[in-house]
Amino acid sequence: MLFGVFDGHAGSACAQAVSERLFYYIAVALLPLKTLIDIEEAVENERPLFPVLQWHKHPNDYVSTDSGKLYFNSLRTYWQERIDLDDGEDSRDIPTALVDAFKRLDNDISLEAQVDEGDPFSHCTPLRVAISGCTACIAHLDGVDLHVANVGDSRAVLGVQNDDGSWTALTISNDHNAQNPEELWRVRSEHPALEEKTVVKHDRLLGLLMPFRAFGDIKFKWSSELLSRVLETRPELLAGNEYAKMLPANYHTPPYLIAEPEVTHHRLRPQDKFLILATDGLWDQMHRQNVIQVIGEHLTGLHWQKPISGLSFTLGQMHSLLVERKARASSAFEDHNMATHLIRHCLGGDGFGMVDRRRLAKMLSLPPDLSRMYRDDITVTVIQLNTPVIQTHY
Repeated sequence: MLFGVFDGHAGSACAQAVSERLFYYIAVALLPLKTLIDIEEAVENERPLFPVLQWHKHPNDYVSTDSGKLYFNSLRTYWQERIDLDDGEDSRDIPTALVDAFKRLDNDISLEAQVDEGDPFSHCTPLRVAISGCTACIAHLDGVDLHVANVGDSRAVLGVQNDDGSWTALTISNDHNAQNPEELWRVRSEHPALEEKTVVKHDRLLGLLMPFRAFGDIKFKWSSELLSRVLETRPELLAGNEYAKMLPANYHTPPYLIAEPEVTHHRLRPQDKFLILATDGLWDQMHRQNVIQVIGEHLTGLHWQKPISGLSFTLGQMHSLLVERKARASSAFEDHNMATHLIRHCLGGDGFGMVDRRRLAKMLSLPPDLSRMYRDDITVTVIQLNTPVIQTHY
């Protein structure tokens, strides 16, 4: 199974495109060559094509249809090249396939922006997709083998239940930003020593971009000549987009940004109970241990039975706390969806393990231009793991 979260910046076009396309690229990278040949023959002979993926989406999820034909042609070229480059191996190792899929999609996004103009009235023209950017954190789950492919600063964290029932957070991915010393060294080592002081300024790539890996963001990848030539031919797409018009200072040796994912592997154990994939907006607001605690206690129902200690309360606060605990304990949980439950605590947490409804309402009702002063966009996926199945492997 595949799961993922996508976090856009400088517009939503790249995140929308990557969220729709990346899983197909991963499928093509992983499918046996015989299956790819069958798919190609079906397309060539205009026969019905069996689904490559079985999507589990909400009926209200938005799907862009503006560039469907272009996206399909790019994907078809990818599987045709895999067939032509037949190396005799019917299957590929998962890390190699994930890296290849990420890099190929980013390369296709770049090529499409150079050759396909698209509908200038669409929000997802190839150039708009390539100008904006997107981080991605993908989990590939096969039995007890968990692979996480990450580009940027979203994060994958496991909820581990200890023998005494307490919860521990285990981070599976690494952030790609200035807070990661190895990533900082990588970026600096890929450019001349003369650029050491300019390639990362104020903890941002060229002083502008927070993540050091991302899809799109061609203004950190293309040569200055190519950027100028392509952008000058489509001025209508840049109206009001100062981010796209501005060439970064000290732009000497591109590319500065890559979309190659860091792939990590973890063999699931019976004590691994759930996996959280979330964008940086969640981790900026909550420590990973608190995140795991909220979901773990939601699953076990222990939170409302725990004694309160180590906190100072007024008599009024204690009364309100006990009244709410009684109401919660005597009724079903408010949130059946664990991701919703987590976001509710992230935005409305009162510091005592519960949600302040007035605070939550205020945070949710902030206008877009003001909300970024208080929080980033937040996307969360919670995957509950099947303990009985995992135990059969031990």
